[in-house]
Amino acid sequence: MYRARDQVENEEWLARLQQTADRLDLDAAARSRAADLFLSTVAESGEAEDRSKRAVAAASLYAGSLIEGDQRSQQAVADAAGVARLTIQQRWKTILEEAGLEPPSW
Repeated sequence: MYRARDQVENEEWLARLQQTADRLDLDAAARSRAADLFLSTVAESGEAEDRSKRAVAAASLYAGSLIEGDQRSQQAVADAAGVARLTIQQRWKTILEEAGLEPPSW
């Protein structure tokens, strides 16, 4: 779980996450879940570099959309976030597991 301070310290990244969600036309539930996953992951792992945060934000958007039933493809999220699809593929399951959720087996 994250603290309010984590949210304040990552305002810029949360804004970028929302901009990417706008490009993907994600619903409010998926956006909220993605922001929670992002903040929890950044707080837990201490991700400090912008490159790492960009990857975590993209994977969080993919995972959040999957959880909330407003799914987008890994490629669509990667294109909107400006990362490689492989970046999302390598991180999204770990993000779900760290949040206490079980990733799908497919």
